[in-house]
Amino acid sequence: MKYQSQAVALPYFVAAIGLFVGQILFGLVMGLQYVVGDFLFPEIPFNVARMVHTNLLIVWLLFGFMGAAYYLVPEESETELYCPRLALALFWVFLAAGALTILGYLLVDYATLAKYTGNDVLATMGREFLEQPLLTKIGIVVVALAFLFNITMTVLKGRKTSITVVLLLGLWGLAIFFLFSFYNPTNLVLDKFYWWWVVHLWVEGVWELIMAALLAFVLIKVTGVDREVIDKWLYVIIALALVTGIIGTGHHYYWIGAPGYWQWWGSIFSALEPIPFFAMTVFAFNMVNRRRREHPNKAAVLWALGTGVMAFLGAGVWGFLHTLAPVNYYTHGSQITAAHGHMAFYGAYVMVVITIISYAMPILRGRACNSRKAQVLEMWSFWLMTIAMVFITLFLTAAGILQVWLQRISDSPMPFMAVQGQVSLFYWLREISGVIFLIGLIAYLVSFFVKDGDKPATT
Repeated sequence: MKYQSQAVALPYFVAAIGLFVGQILFGLVMGLQYVVGDFLFPEIPFNVARMVHTNLLIVWLLFGFMGAAYYLVPEESETELYCPRLALALFWVFLAAGALTILGYLLVDYATLAKYTGNDVLATMGREFLEQPLLTKIGIVVVALAFLFNITMTVLKGRKTSITVVLLLGLWGLAIFFLFSFYNPTNLVLDKFYWWWVVHLWVEGVWELIMAALLAFVLIKVTGVDREVIDKWLYVIIALALVTGIIGTGHHYYWIGAPGYWQWWGSIFSALEPIPFFAMTVFAFNMVNRRRREHPNKAAVLWALGTGVMAFLGAGVWGFLHTLAPVNYYTHGSQITAAHGHMAFYGAYVMVVITIISYAMPILRGRACNSRKAQVLEMWSFWLMTIAMVFITLFLTAAGILQVWLQRISDSPMPFMAVQGQVSLFYWLREISGVIFLIGLIAYLVSFFVKDGDKPATT
């Protein structure tokens, strides 16, 4: 650790992994409710489990992004963090807000929660992925602005690099586009039009910039490749990501009442969206192949390479499978969408956060990398989680194809719930894969506590 203030990243990383475990547990609960409808009912209804599952995903990734920024920016800027105390205070505020919100979902019915958190003053609740109460949304904005102030001031007083510039662009975009969560027009078409400005332009726009910056930082550290080479790749990738991601928002406008030209714009530019992810995969492997040194943290290198591959498969290939308007006409809202969502989030964002944690956590704990035994366990966790996610995606894809055929294409379409019974086998297989994923996550956690007297490998 070069700068003392980088230590503030540690609690953010710990909270991120803890919330990640919670997200997976609620995912397993929800997956079981697909096949055992009254499981944990009425204690945890399906809609509540789904809210907790998706909201925990967003919150823990934000913790990961913030921790990564607090670790990365001082080192890139060659200066201490502007205000470490502010960073620690924001951690506790964000953690408390997140915990209270999740408890609110679990302990209070949603209408009552809305009543007592100001939704009658400014109605923002009730929309998918943006279910957070008004007070929580305001808290997120306050935390985000204070965080951005801290990071921006650190960059301004120190060295400027392409990585910090791209990271700042992504982080500011994240905060700005979240403001549209406060805009809730009564017209349903307008509501959905601007709702995607948060949901899509986060995950298929500015988050991609954050991902690229984090991956570039780790690759510089573990390969020793010249910064100028990585900079060129980084600028190409983010240009492709912004052009395809922003205009590609149109693939969400097909069937909501927007003008018909969005079917062309959305189809064409969404079909181009796999390109930046493919470039990112080539970038990662190219940098590792051109490395000037063998870094002792083999696990971090594995996570970095896996990020490129899985992001390309999940966000690129599985996104392309159902992004063209004539195909999406049949697949929209089916389990094919869920398959894409699971692999895309895991490949693009979960893995890049784990990559930076895998690289930085040993350094924050006073060593260059974990012991060989710990790294072997961590690499086992990589393969367990990644293979499990591949099978989750394949089983959901199979369920989606059968669902589309029986419910939407067949000469005698079946009712929705009848179709759910027909695809239940795939739901069971998805649940088994989810359990294996949890085992992999537990192995990842255990790897941080392995002590075998084995000294870390050195270059």
